[in-house]
Amino acid sequence: MAIGYRMLGSVQETEDLVQDVWLRWHDELKDPHAAVLIPEAWQVTVTTRMAIDRLRSAKLRREAYPGLWLPEPLVEDGPASPEQIRELADDVSIAFLVLLDCLTPEARAAFLLREVFEVDYEQVAAAIGKSEASARQIVHRAKQRLKKVRGADRQHARTPPQEQYAILRRLIQTITEGDFQGIQALLAEEAALMGDFGGVGPSLRSPLSGARRIAQLYYAHHRRHGDNMRLELAWLNGEWALLRYLQGELESVQAFEFDAGRISQVRIQRNPAKLAGVKRQSYLLPRPNPH
Repeated sequence: MAIGYRMLGSVQETEDLVQDVWLRWHDELKDPHAAVLIPEAWQVTVTTRMAIDRLRSAKLRREAYPGLWLPEPLVEDGPASPEQIRELADDVSIAFLVLLDCLTPEARAAFLLREVFEVDYEQVAAAIGKSEASARQIVHRAKQRLKKVRGADRQHARTPPQEQYAILRRLIQTITEGDFQGIQALLAEEAALMGDFGGVGPSLRSPLSGARRIAQLYYAHHRRHGDNMRLELAWLNGEWALLRYLQGELESVQAFEFDAGRISQVRIQRNPAKLAGVKRQSYLLPRPNPH
């Protein structure tokens, strides 16, 4: 599941992938002529190869996707320690998954296996069907590519969960009170907002840029929906996220990036198909103590 989700960015596609791997594993066990297998190594290799193939097909489908494509939110148990919080957010946050889209499926697999799952290069090479030397070069180039895409201005330290929590609690308060200036003050001057609407309902033609324009959007939602809108915080993808309910129904999940104590990026997931998993597992949504 961990490899599949980081490769595909889709819970449903990952569940289908894992089921197919499981069935193939059982077929291998039934074969009396099959070689002696190391379960974990076999499963990692087959999962990776199948994920590469599926991601290639998914990239073709996404070319016809209506608007911006964003990963499906992931519901997991809350991490047990600050160290686990940092590790999880570093490799499963929406921002990180979006960043990985700049890599080819093969490079993405090699990078994840080596840098996230700490698989040795011999197994990385086996999983992607390359020599060990080629695997090393692919991982090196992937790291350089990610560094370039991320940009020098994005190298700031990750905002601690307790600070994320405080900023987003304040955002909820200012939106609920209709405090336009308060909303704007929480946004970095060059903040950007983008959304995945899945072709359902009105969508943004392009990312919304600037603190004032984003604040105007949040303020307009308050004026339009009033008491019919409820905002909650929940722990998704290893970070604090904002859930927006309209008339009691989950309407969107919002993921954030922060810089110098303010919100620098907002990514809104409104595609109903990608919200189904969050709705289905809402009773599992971790809301741990922010400290």
